[in-house]
Amino acid sequence: MRYPGTDAWEAAEVPVRGGFADLASLVGEGGVCVLSGAGLSTDSGIPDYRGPSSSARKHSPMTYEAFVGDPAARHRYWARSHVGWPQIAGARPNPGHEAVAALQRCGLVRDVITQNVDGLHQAGGARDVVELHGALARVVCLGCRAELDRADVQARLAAANPAFDEAVTAVRHRDVNPDGDVELPDELVARFTMIDCPVCGVGPLKPDVVFFGESVPRPRVAHCFDLVGRARTLLVLGSSLAVMSGLRFARAATRAGIPVAIVTAGPSRGDDLAGVRLDTPLGNVLPALVRALRA
Repeated sequence: MRYPGTDAWEAAEVPVRGGFADLASLVGEGGVCVLSGAGLSTDSGIPDYRGPSSSARKHSPMTYEAFVGDPAARHRYWARSHVGWPQIAGARPNPGHEAVAALQRCGLVRDVITQNVDGLHQAGGARDVVELHGALARVVCLGCRAELDRADVQARLAAANPAFDEAVTAVRHRDVNPDGDVELPDELVARFTMIDCPVCGVGPLKPDVVFFGESVPRPRVAHCFDLVGRARTLLVLGSSLAVMSGLRFARAATRAGIPVAIVTAGPSRGDDLAGVRLDTPLGNVLPALVRALRA
């Protein structure tokens, strides 16, 4: 999910433009395409990479190169992910997710594209969500390309790791990282046993998400450009747009003369593109937006 040049971006002050009434006016016209990021899920207990919830973390996200090229890194990821997955699976949609779904049901939001991999948009009631970066709830075999349900993989991992699961009981309460894993000491990682693909018997298995340094599938990108191109407004929620994976859609909307509104805590790399820019908690503004537009 990291693209050339994104690391050079440095956050600046947030240039607030417009207000709640301006946001309501844009959304009230309908035809909205939502592009959401990790900031929408922080109220559900899932941290983001760059926002306020990540400030105390020193976690380096898994890269595609390390995952496919370094068996030790892959083993470490799966050990930590096995511990962290129950927290991801147990996360519940927050009022922000529910508000997006409500706006979709009443016909104002037409399409939803999310950079998140947690499935909370769908759990909150949104339909036909395009998961730009995939979903942690799915697993794919890099050998035979079989697609597996994460719950089934988790059960197989638990069956293969009774002693490991007992040993990590004390650390299961730790906060999950944005990747869906939990920090573990090396001595615990070494006690973890990884499983092979249940279909081909080989593997390796990979969560069906786009790691940093990995490309989003071209057909998915093209579909997202189509959704943005037919929108009346692009509404960016909870994303710093720090990587080109999301920023390109805001730039495409601007080139097409489609208004861009950004609501996220802290600065965004797309701030110069936004006609409406609010720095406010999504859990407050989105339910208020639903109430205002339903009145």
